[in-house]
Amino acid sequence: MPDLLRIEDLHVGFSTDAGVAPAVRGVSLSVAPGEVLALVGESGSGKTVTAKSVLGLLPATAVTFGRVLLGDGAADPDEDVLTASPARLRAMRGTLAAMVFQEPSTALNPVFTIGWQIAEGLRAHGRGTRAERRALAVELLDRVGIPDPAVRAKYYPHQLSGGQKQRAVIAMALALGTRLIVADEPTTALDVTVQAEILELLHRLRTDLGTAVLLITHNMGVVADLADRVAVMRDGAIVEQAPVATLFAAPAHTYTRELLAAVPVFGSAERALTPQPDEAVVSAAGLVIDYPGRLGRRAFRAVDGVDFEIRAGEVLGLVGESGSGKTTIGRAVAGLTGVTAGTLDVLGDVLGESSVAQRRPDSPHHPRRVGRAGKASRAGKASRAGKLGFVFQDPATSFNPQLTIADSVAEPLQVHRPELGRRAIRAEVEALLDAVRLPRGHGDRFPHELSGGERQRASLARALALRPPLLIADEPTSALDVSVQASVLELFAGLRRELGFAALFISHDLAVVEQVADRVAVLHRGRIVECGDTAVVLGTPREDYTRRLIASLPVADPSRQSRRRRADGGTDERGIDEH
Repeated sequence: MPDLLRIEDLHVGFSTDAGVAPAVRGVSLSVAPGEVLALVGESGSGKTVTAKSVLGLLPATAVTFGRVLLGDGAADPDEDVLTASPARLRAMRGTLAAMVFQEPSTALNPVFTIGWQIAEGLRAHGRGTRAERRALAVELLDRVGIPDPAVRAKYYPHQLSGGQKQRAVIAMALALGTRLIVADEPTTALDVTVQAEILELLHRLRTDLGTAVLLITHNMGVVADLADRVAVMRDGAIVEQAPVATLFAAPAHTYTRELLAAVPVFGSAERALTPQPDEAVVSAAGLVIDYPGRLGRRAFRAVDGVDFEIRAGEVLGLVGESGSGKTTIGRAVAGLTGVTAGTLDVLGDVLGESSVAQRRPDSPHHPRRVGRAGKASRAGKASRAGKLGFVFQDPATSFNPQLTIADSVAEPLQVHRPELGRRAIRAEVEALLDAVRLPRGHGDRFPHELSGGERQRASLARALALRPPLLIADEPTSALDVSVQASVLELFAGLRRELGFAALFISHDLAVVEQVADRVAVLHRGRIVECGDTAVVLGTPREDYTRRLIASLPVADPSRQSRRRRADGGTDERGIDEH
C-alpha cells in the first residue's frame, strides 16, 4: 500500500541577519498506513521543524528545499506541502494529516467548549449540519475514552484534566478522518498513569482505525512501547533508521548508543538503606491546605492531613499523579501557599493556622497593616527565603527575559547579601556558573539564547546562590531530553555531595526519583499512602496505588513493553519477538 507520508531530501533553514541558519539537512523518511515512526534526538536536532513541515506550519522566515509528499494511502502521495497554496494547505490539514501538540492547554481555546472546538474543523470544511457536527463531536470524545462524552462536550478546557485535554486534542485531530497524526511530544507533560492511558489510546487508533503516527519524543520508554520504526536525528540530519527492536538491541551509530545509555532504567539503581540523621530541616504534622472556593463554591482540599520529614542532607522524592498535591506541598514549604490546618516547620520557622489568619485583611498581622507583628511576619519570610532555593519545572518562564543569566543568578545575592559589593557578587556568580558547568561567557547571554539544559543549569546556580540548606525542585527534568536530563541529574548529585543541602524533589518520573532520592513519599488525592526508603518503597511497594504507578512506567525495552502490554490484556501489532 502506498505511503501516507514521504519526505525526500528535506532542507530547512531560517533567515537571519547573518544569513540562513540551517535547521534540517537532507532528511528523508516515510510513514506507511497503520505505522508508527518515532523521530528522536536531542533538543535542537530538528525534530519539531521536520514535523511542522509536514503540515506547512513553518514560519515565513523558513527557507525550504526538497519535497514533503502527503497522500491518503489509496495512491502514491503527490501533494507536495512545500509548494501547496494557502487554500490547498487548509484543505490538507485535518484530512491528510493532523497535528497533536505537546501542551493541549495551548492548543485549545479557553473561551469555547470542547464540543464546539471539535465541530469547528468540520464546519470549516463544510461537513454536515449543526446537529450532525455536534453528534460527531460526542462520538469522537467517546471514541478517545472520555467518560460521559455528551456532558464533557459542554465543558470548557479548564474543566478537564490534563489527560482529558490531550484526549480531546486527539479527537479534534481525528474529526476529519485523517489517516496520519503528527504527535509532537504528546505525553511529556503527563504523569505516568495518564501517559499510559494516552499510549493505550494511540495503540487502539492504530489497531482499530489503521491510523499512522509520526511520533516526536525524547522519552525512549514511549518509543519502546509504541513505535514500529525509529529515526534518530542529530544536528538536523538523520543518523540512523531501524526497526524499534533492532535499534534498541543493536544500535549502529555512536550517537544512538549514547542516547540509549543516558536513559534512566527503573529498577537498576543500587541504593543502600539510608541512615537516619536526627535533625529535620522540614517537618509537617497533620498538614492541610485548602484553596478557597469562588462564586459561592466550597473550598477545594489539595492536601489532607499529611505527615512527613526531610532530614538534613537527604533528598525526599515526592511522587504521584497530577492533582495529587505535590506542587502544593512544595509551594507551602517555600512559603508561597498558606497552611489551612496542622503545622509545617521549615528551617525553624513554624507555619500553621495562624499563618493563614495573618493573611486576612482584618488581621493586625496582615502585611498591609502597620505594626511590629506585620514587620516580624515579613522578616520571617525573608529569613526563610534566604535559606532555601527553588528550581522550577520550566526555566524559560522562571527567568526575567530582560536580565542576563549573570544578573539573574546575582539577584538573590544582591537582595540578601548586599554587603558583599558588586565585585564580590560578580566573582561569586562566576564561581556558581563554573560549578554548574556553564562557560562564563554564557553569563552575559539572555535566557532565550541558551538551550533548555543550559537554562536549567543556570536555574540550579540561581537556587544555590545563597548556599541554602534546603532546595525545592519541582519537576526539574521533565521538559529535558534524556542526554541533557542525565547531565543535569549528575550535576545535581555532585553539588549535593559538595554542598550537603537537603532537597524536596517533586517528579512524576519514578526512574529519576529512584536515581536521586534517599526516601520517597507517594501522594494520592492529597494524602501520603506510602513513605519510606527509596529501595523499599519502589522495590517492594505495599500499596496498590504505588504498584499501579510503577506498572504504568514505560521502560526502554521493546520486548519487555510488548510482554507487559499483552499481560495487561492489551494488544501489540508490531510482531516483536518476546524472547
